[in-house]
Amino acid sequence: MRKAGRPASQSPATKRSTSATTAGLNKDDARAKWGEEQVHVWRRSYATAPPGGESLRDTGARVWPYYIHRIQPHVMRGEGVLIAAHGNSLRALMMALDGLSSDEVVKLELATGLPILYRLNADTSVAEKVELTA
Repeated sequence: MRKAGRPASQSPATKRSTSATTAGLNKDDARAKWGEEQVHVWRRSYATAPPGGESLRDTGARVWPYYIHRIQPHVMRGEGVLIAAHGNSLRALMMALDGLSSDEVVKLELATGLPILYRLNADTSVAEKVELTA
């Protein structure tokens, strides 16, 4: 959904990266193929990537520069910015904004479609974070 007068952009930096090995499989199929424990490690590890895929650390390496160079300037000019992205892209962004450690970020659960509002200070630190509910 695009509001009139508001620019919209898409970037590979915020899109989910699918692994060549796990692409097309849902979580249950992946668990059946590689086991519950291995799939859990891939889904909730900071540095361990699935075969042919990317870890949360890898996701951060792609998301953080995009945020700093393309999103943050709009925010600092006082423009409202809506970010819609896959869970790990959002986790990586929230890791930077909230100052989370690698241990903390892998425990972060994000509800699908639940907006989170961030207001930033002039130094780009978080002034306010509000999880918006229905």
